[in-house]
Amino acid sequence: MNGPARRVIALVRHGEPALSRKVSLTSSGYRDWWATYEEGGILTDQSPPDSLKAYGAKAGSLFVSTRRRAIETARAIVGERPFTPDPLFIEAPLPPPPLPDFMTFTPPYWGVIARTAWWFGYGEGDETRPQAEVRASHAAETLDAAAAESGPVLLVAHGYFNNMIGNALKRQGYRLTEDQGFKYWATRRFERT
Repeated sequence: MNGPARRVIALVRHGEPALSRKVSLTSSGYRDWWATYEEGGILTDQSPPDSLKAYGAKAGSLFVSTRRRAIETARAIVGERPFTPDPLFIEAPLPPPPLPDFMTFTPPYWGVIARTAWWFGYGEGDETRPQAEVRASHAAETLDAAAAESGPVLLVAHGYFNNMIGNALKRQGYRLTEDQGFKYWATRRFERT
């Protein structure tokens, strides 16, 4: 007699974006930079790790954010295999608070500032943290249902929202069994029986 099937979900962050992070920006400059980043793709001449390509080949279901950087990453992983990008998996917003123009930071620092402000309620009318948490729970339920129906799942999306999905998966009984962190091309694998 066989026990319950093991469910496996791999959350993958996209490849390195083409837009440079080596610039110093004001708050409004970062807002413009982020808008460009959201539309941009990844640097050319990148290759996914072989282990990620192998996982992509055996995944029963493939989910991808609608952002170009995620789509290009997924295409590098799975080649011409068909998939339909889904806005359910886009990154949580990063609206920068309106700091004075003499305060300039690089995009990574702005990311920390904006994420912290967003966490505590700043939003400029964008999706709020509680709304993003609901979306992450829905995303986790979607991935879980796919894992139950068709075996291993691969999601190619974004660092912070993938983390939110991972937390929702843990609340559903999943364990983190592989953690490559949040760098580009990194995989975080979750499993449950």
